[in-house]
Amino acid sequence: MNETPEGTEPHATPFPHAISLSAEFEGNESIAEARKLARCFLADIQNVHGLPVSDRAQGLVELVVSELVTNTRKYAPGPALLTLQVRDGSVDIAVWDSNPDPPTILPPDPARVGQHGLEIIMAAALTFQIHREPVGKRITASIMLADDKDADVAGR
Repeated sequence: MNETPEGTEPHATPFPHAISLSAEFEGNESIAEARKLARCFLADIQNVHGLPVSDRAQGLVELVVSELVTNTRKYAPGPALLTLQVRDGSVDIAVWDSNPDPPTILPPDPARVGQHGLEIIMAAALTFQIHREPVGKRITASIMLADDKDADVAGR
């Protein structure tokens, strides 16, 4: 895994400007390493930048990172790029891979065993986008950093 911060070091970019970190995965790193990178990034967001990160956000970000990087490992040969970027009170989790084919998003089916990752991400994320790139595709999900006590998560 090669960490390549965009612009300056992630700690050097003051909020409200974007705070970001990118890491390239060559294929031999574990999914646990990607989750650890996300966990450390969010810890820096709290400890260095003083932004609140709820336990719910921590868990959702790790889940989204795990699901997206897992899908990249399963369906796209070659390297992948994970980018975490904080702005406007949320964190964007983007994963680029070399496969231009968009993932198949299956309808909810409680009887189906497995293949619920994108379904779960879409239910939990503020936004979910799939973009074709000149090479491959980029999937981005956005998660709020702090819980909104007045929000109706189920009604989104």
